[in-house]
Amino acid sequence: MNEAEGLRQRRPLRPQVVTEDNTAQETKSGSTYSNKVFRVTFMTLAVSLIIPLFGAIILLDCPIDPQPISFKEPPVLTGPLEPNFKLRQAERLFENQLVGPESIANIGEILFTGTADGKILKIENGEIHTLARLGHGPCSKSKQLIYCCYCDDNYTLILLEYDTVTKEVKVLMGGLRFANGVQLSPSEDFVLVAETTMARIRRYYVSGLMKGGEDMFVENMPGFPDNIRLSSSGGYWVAMSAIRANPGFSMMDFLSEKPWIKRIIFKLLNQETVIKFVPKYSLVVELSDTGSYRRSFHDPNGMVATYISEAHEHNGHLYLGSFRSPFICRLNLEDV
Repeated sequence: MNEAEGLRQRRPLRPQVVTEDNTAQETKSGSTYSNKVFRVTFMTLAVSLIIPLFGAIILLDCPIDPQPISFKEPPVLTGPLEPNFKLRQAERLFENQLVGPESIANIGEILFTGTADGKILKIENGEIHTLARLGHGPCSKSKQLIYCCYCDDNYTLILLEYDTVTKEVKVLMGGLRFANGVQLSPSEDFVLVAETTMARIRRYYVSGLMKGGEDMFVENMPGFPDNIRLSSSGGYWVAMSAIRANPGFSMMDFLSEKPWIKRIIFKLLNQETVIKFVPKYSLVVELSDTGSYRRSFHDPNGMVATYISEAHEHNGHLYLGSFRSPFICRLNLEDV
């Protein structure tokens, strides 16, 4: 092979020209592949989560049977309901020594409380003593009669009157919705019953010309009332288990009109978990003897007093019970 033939058979090496367009095309190709992998992975994870979730929603039993409730617009938080920080002036007592001291009473300087774990405690000279372990509904009493709310076999809440002398029990009111706090009036002529989930307090007359009658003491409250206790001014202290913000958004009002959402929530979450999502806005209101608002104490973020269930007045202080907190709060009324 001569030199000319060899040159003809050789293929000249052409230089590879790298341009921005080529680089962009390769990058785009790699990016497209990554996006496909991400989408496939995401869809796989989503399907693996959604299918069991729908299965749980359909197959699991709901521990509650919520009914639709339509509320009026909550009262605006102005005047005696004006937000403040007065509950933050309270001090915590016996922190981490008890669990959920929901209701509080006193005999002289000795305090008594029932706790979330079913104990009846006596607090004397700064020491806590366990008296009993039991469970019962909210009650109030006169010298001879005890008034108590009870859930019957049909899961209907009723107000009972028990005569400690004759040992007789009477049904005074039926069909109550989450009846909670019960309080006898100072003159013992009527009993107040808080219907927590209805944001109202009903009244039943147990003596006098109105005996046997009932009416609405206060309705459309700024929160969901828990326990009711007497105030030294002749009115009543009412603790709110949750607030109905106005202005603002009330999640509780929203869910009350949509029971199907409630069913889904309680199928997937237990009560303890659900409570964690309830805003920690603490509110105590004082009502007059006719049910009008006198004043209110707030802790907007529940920084000091949380999950308040009761406000019990004793010696110029409010002792604040809680259905969940591991302490009792005490507020000096002279400071507010």
